[in-house]
Amino acid sequence: QVQLVESGGGLVQAGGSLRLSCAASGRTFSSYFVGWIRQAPGKEHEFVAAVSMGGENTYYAKFVKGRFTISRDNAKNTVVLQMNSLKPEDTAVYYCAASTESSWLSAMTVSSYDYWGQGTQVTVSA
Repeated sequence: QVQLVESGGGLVQAGGSLRLSCAASGRTFSSYFVGWIRQAPGKEHEFVAAVSMGGENTYYAKFVKGRFTISRDNAKNTVVLQMNSLKPEDTAVYYCAASTESSWLSAMTVSSYDYWGQGTQVTVSA
């Protein structure tokens, strides 16, 4: 089992940047895919980005490619989502989540994630 805590959300103007961090507890953190999933008001959860267990593979939703970068440090049990060129439509609660699945398809599927953090609010003003 793994516990996840997000930080780094906030209010930023369009075109700005934010860095979200996910701190994990548990000695088996490197056994999980870790992803970021967001939920805007009135909308379903939406996959944003994921990183494989060792950090060698990353996956992104089409709408964030080239703007967001996900990375992990297993020695520190952390995952970071660097968000640049933010747009008002990026406004949402961002969740860090962990999955025991190991395929790229599962990594991009919201329902495959077993453990979730409490979320952090990201608000992008126009």
